[in-house]
Amino acid sequence: MLLHVANVLDEGELAHCREKLGRAAWIDGRVTAGSQSAQAKRNRQLGEDDPLARELGAFVLRALARNTTFFAGALPRRVYPPLFNRYEGGEAFGSHVDNAIRYDRSGGSAEPVRTDLSATLFLSAPGEYDGGELVVEDTFGTHGVKLPAGDLVLYPGSSVHEVRPVTRGARVAAFFWIQSLVRSETQRRMLFELDVSIQQLTQKLPAAPELVRLTGLYHNLLREWSDV
Repeated sequence: MLLHVANVLDEGELAHCREKLGRAAWIDGRVTAGSQSAQAKRNRQLGEDDPLARELGAFVLRALARNTTFFAGALPRRVYPPLFNRYEGGEAFGSHVDNAIRYDRSGGSAEPVRTDLSATLFLSAPGEYDGGELVVEDTFGTHGVKLPAGDLVLYPGSSVHEVRPVTRGARVAAFFWIQSLVRSETQRRMLFELDVSIQQLTQKLPAAPELVRLTGLYHNLLREWSDV
């Protein structure tokens, strides 16, 4: 399931991130790539230990914490601290699959994070650059994604995906991975659809007794399927 999560950052938050990143010390993006991915990766990013990366990563995590669509779609158990990248001048990232496990060292020890979901938070507006589409292959076909600044896309970490060459301007984004409470992509999709339906029915029929049963069904399925 590809999920478009709108307005993760508001205009003020987006301007704050962009101003900070405008003065960033970008390094070769291959430092976080596996041996196979490194052959296809041509971009720049902030180092994981860069204080700015940690500051803005925490900033993005606070924004995610208040976003109900992100929570409903990801059901996050652990979120790998967001990283930041930049593509320009023909830079691209060819077809690849993300590593199954990432090690979060932000707390001083190497904590494993299973990459059930990948996420890209767009920080550049689509009109600021040409190319740069995130192209994701899933069971429903191939999808090109180029979202408004401040919006995020969630997609299965197991997907083959790429970033097309940026031929004009610069594409700046945050990217990270999520270990979900629910490992199965199919089960997460069903829970998301059920959650959204319950919310929509609550708006239309707030006193309907069936909502209690549907809400109970949601939580019982989550209880049955979750890793905790």
